[in-house]
This record gives sequence, structure tokens and C-alpha cells, in this order.
Amino acid sequence: MKELTLDAVVENIDKVTDFVNNELDAYDCLMKARMQINVAIDELFGNIAHYAYEKGTGKATVRIEVEEEPLTVSITFIDSGKPFNPLDRPEPDTTLSAQERAIGGLGIFLVKKTMDKVEYLYQNGQNMLTIKKKLG
Repeated sequence: MKELTLDAVVENIDKVTDFVNNELDAYDCLMKARMQINVAIDELFGNIAHYAYEKGTGKATVRIEVEEEPLTVSITFIDSGKPFNPLDRPEPDTTLSAQERAIGGLGIFLVKKTMDKVEYLYQNGQNMLTIKKKLG
């Protein structure tokens, strides 16, 4: 397991993406899975940066673990911002046009559709959102 803790600002999305991709380089990760993981990082870390801390900037930790059988990556996003479970949001109605659809919710919808598992836990004053993706 490896962790990276940094300010929860959108300017650090690239650092988080590089951190995760450096770990994935050690495994034969399919490009499709890597791209889906990168989109999830952008969405989830971006949400923390925009919404977790009402005033000022807080810290966020990204934890990565790789399991061998089957080859699966788990990435956990941890922040001490206000409690918020994005999985509780209703799924957007994708049958509606972009103009008819309510704003918000599409990013987490895509994360849920592209990851093998998405879990949320609020514990000890921390939001913890974990995504899991098979790499092979």
C-alpha cells in the first residue's frame, strides 16, 4: 500500500494521476482500464477539491493497493471535509438530452459504471471513497 497526501486543489489532479499511474506501470494494466481509472481520479479528486472544504483548502490522501489474484487495484480517496456520500445521489436520467437533464451527477455515474466496485464510508471524521478495478 502506498499513500500520497496533498492539498485538495484541482491543480493537484495531475500529481494524483501520476502517482497512481506510476504504481500501475509495474503491472500489465490494459490501456482501457488505465484510462477509466484516470477519468475516475479526475472526477473524484476534483469533487473533493471543489466541495469537501467549505472555507479554505484541506488535505486529501490517496491510497493505492494492488491485489494479485485477480489483479485488481483499489484506490481510496480520503478527506476530512464535510460528510458526503456521492453514491447516495440519484442516477441521472441519461435518456434526456443534455439541456433537459439536471446539472450534476454524471461524473459519479460514469465512475460507478466503469469501476468494478465503488464504496463509501464515513469514519473518524473522514470521507473514504474506494474504487476497485480489475487490471487484466
